[in-house]
Order: sequence, then structure tokens, then C-alpha cells
Amino acid sequence: MSLPLPRRPPPLPLPPRSLRPHRDGVLIALAGMAGGLVLLRFGLYNNPERGGGYGAWLLIPLAVMCLTALGRRSMQPWALLVAVAALAADLAMGSLLATVIVFTDVVYAAVLYGPSRTARALLPASVAVTVAVTLGLLAVFRSPATLLLGAFCAAITVVPAWTAVIIRDHRNAAAAERLRAEQTALLAEMDRVQAVNAERARMARELHDLVANHLSAIAIHSTAALSLEPRDETATRESLGVIRENSVQGLAEMRRLIGLLRDASGEASAEPAASPRLAALDALLDRARSGAGNPGLTFALRDE
Repeated sequence: MSLPLPRRPPPLPLPPRSLRPHRDGVLIALAGMAGGLVLLRFGLYNNPERGGGYGAWLLIPLAVMCLTALGRRSMQPWALLVAVAALAADLAMGSLLATVIVFTDVVYAAVLYGPSRTARALLPASVAVTVAVTLGLLAVFRSPATLLLGAFCAAITVVPAWTAVIIRDHRNAAAAERLRAEQTALLAEMDRVQAVNAERARMARELHDLVANHLSAIAIHSTAALSLEPRDETATRESLGVIRENSVQGLAEMRRLIGLLRDASGEASAEPAASPRLAALDALLDRARSGAGNPGLTFALRDE
């Protein structure tokens, strides 16, 4: 009996849709906004000529980018689309480094926490965009310096997407291993239960066979003793001896197998077997007298 094991890692479950942003998103948004304000205060633009002309207007794409960081877990891929638009506006106005850094985190989160289709498509799309941008700049400016812009494009798109793909694959593999371990433990438990049930069934059959043999011998010899004439005392005593011997053996076998069954169950709270007591001797004699079919039988207590 076995359960099918997964052949490929299962996809990570999507985070629950919630309007409340995750703590990491809040911290990233606050850090991005604070970093952008510091850069703007000191006039540190990625393109100083164009950035100085727009000035505080660069805070608008930065603010939009920080808002997308709040939905980095639960609003993918829509947060990524808005972030792309905000990045385009930021680059057109001179760009702040804080806006670009927050964008890389949104790309990373889109692959790690977004739907599986987005995670599979984003890395090839990032590579294609990087190659297209690099070739386009080379064709327009015909300068090797444009390769640095291609490297910059790869750094903000390919690198975070590739990192997120690696981490997501590791998480999927870990989830598959946990599932496989749970299935293995379940199979082991099922095998153990099946083995215990089979052993108990074997003990029950053995108990039935042994006790049935002894009871059959008791029935045969008791019938023979009842059919004898009263004067044949020797044969009667022999039959009663055989009956007593078989009853004692049957009782011993039954106690042995019941003890094995109790040991196999492993229940610490199981009640102990009843043991004879002297206080119950009178009740035992009264019960024997009332159940005896021969009124001539007498019982005597001997203290040896």
C-alpha cells in the first residue's frame, strides 16, 4: 500500500489578499521615501542636468514607487506594472537612486510572491528588455559607453528576478521534501498499524485454537464421566482429572495470550488482571455449590 509522491515541487501558495500591507513593505516604503528626501536635499540625481530642472517633482514617481512597495506581497502583478510606469517617469525626469532601488525590490517581490505565471515570465522578459535596451542604445549612440547602461538595466531587472527565482525554487523544493516526509511518516504509521492488527489477529486465532482444543477435551471427558455408572469410581476420577488438567491448561494459555495482547497494545492505563483474594473465597465456594449439578458434592477448605 503506497501513496503517490510528487514528481515536481508544488508551487508556493499565494499570500492572502489583504488591504493591510506587510511590515516589510512598510519598512521598504519608509526607507525609500527617506532616502529620496535625503538625495533630493543634497541634489544627488542620477542625471544632474535633467534632475536639477525638475527638482521636487521627482518625489511624485518616488511616492508612487513607495506605494507599490506596500503591495509587494499581495498586489502582484499590478504593483509591478505601476512600478514600471513610475520608473519610466523617474528616468525621464532625471531619476533618484532611491526610486530605482525600490523598483528592484518590487521586481524581486513580483517573482517571489506573485503568481506562478508571472514568476515564470518575468526573468525571460527582463533578459529580453535588457538585450533590447543595450542593442538599441548601441544602434543610436554607437558608443561602447552605452554598455554601462545595459549593465544598469540588467542590474535593476535581471539580477533581482534571477535571485527571486532561485529562492522560490528552493522554497518549492523544501515544500516538496516536507510533503514527501509527511507521506513517508504516514506510510510508516499505516504499516505499523497493519502489522499490529495482523499480530493481534494471529494471537486471536491461536487463542481460539488452543482454548477450543482444551474445551473440546473437557466436553468429551465430562460426557464420558456422566455416562459412567456410579460404581465405576476409578474411571470417573480419571475423567475428572483430565477435565481439570485441560481446564487449567486452557486458562493458562488464555492468560498468556491476553497478557501478550495487553503488552502489544502499549496502553499504560490498562487495568491490571484480576488476582484471587482470600476475602473472595467464601463467595467462590457458594457459587461452586450453587452451580454443581450433583447435590452429593461437598467442599472442604484445607489450610496447608
